[in-house]
Amino acid sequence: MWYLTDKRHLDHITGTGHPERPDRLKAIWKAVESSKFIGKTQPLEYRPAPLEAIHRVHGAAMFAKAQALAKSGGGHLDADTPVCPASPEIALLAAGAACAAVDAVAKPDSNTRRAFCAIRPPGHHATSSKSMGFCIVNSIAVAARHAQARHGIGRVVILDWDVHHGNGTQDIFYEDSSVLFVSIHRYGNGFYPGSGHPSETGSGKGLGTTLNLTAHPGIGKTAYLGLMDRAVEAARRFKPELVLLSAGFDACINDPVGDIGLEPETFGELTKQVLELANDTAEGRVISLLEGGYNLDQLTIAALHHLNKLAS
Repeated sequence: MWYLTDKRHLDHITGTGHPERPDRLKAIWKAVESSKFIGKTQPLEYRPAPLEAIHRVHGAAMFAKAQALAKSGGGHLDADTPVCPASPEIALLAAGAACAAVDAVAKPDSNTRRAFCAIRPPGHHATSSKSMGFCIVNSIAVAARHAQARHGIGRVVILDWDVHHGNGTQDIFYEDSSVLFVSIHRYGNGFYPGSGHPSETGSGKGLGTTLNLTAHPGIGKTAYLGLMDRAVEAARRFKPELVLLSAGFDACINDPVGDIGLEPETFGELTKQVLELANDTAEGRVISLLEGGYNLDQLTIAALHHLNKLAS
């Protein structure tokens, strides 16, 4: 398994009390450094994504706004999305990791078709025109477009099991028939970001290439895995050439932001389903990007189960 991370991701400073904090990445590193992973990961260096890659999914003015705010000393792009002087460059670095992972798994002679990007800030709430919800750049969307533009990959599936709906990813690909977006998330009663109703299925040429599956607190493992069965079944019908995963772990029990009560080991079973999909339709090509997860203990354990399957 390719493993992409960098200490520079700690330089995105969000402030005291913010859930999306540098310690989250340290928790992931703790999981990866487990003896279970000795010899199973291959580090891969990467650089910040060029603006060309960003502009495939975001308007130029959107990222320029983040740059200007950082240059002035920092501030907030919205109530939840702080920017420090280093933040725009670190957001580019996160997107660069996603693109480098695509390059690695797309090589015909690659000795592994799996990758995990331990990166921050997260990305799936960033729309085509707005940074929001802790997210400055939508790294997974950048990766999908990079795969299509640079490697001739046609059909891409983006699976998102973060407890929050990936509204930004949906927005970017809502009218695009070449990308299937499937999200399993908590919905209703004002839960952030408020989008992701099952009736949202795409429009225009993209009609039918968005699938939203909603969960609720206390849903239980069996019912949640049933939602994943539906997600994988839809993805298999789409016959993707690349599988991208927005791997949030905030559906775990005791998560302070998005708890719906899953035990951490459930993420190993979810990962197994994703790998079976990738092996069946995408020559095994699957890339996982860290999104949410804010209880550090649960994040460490859930990531361990996820990575143990991914690196097997």
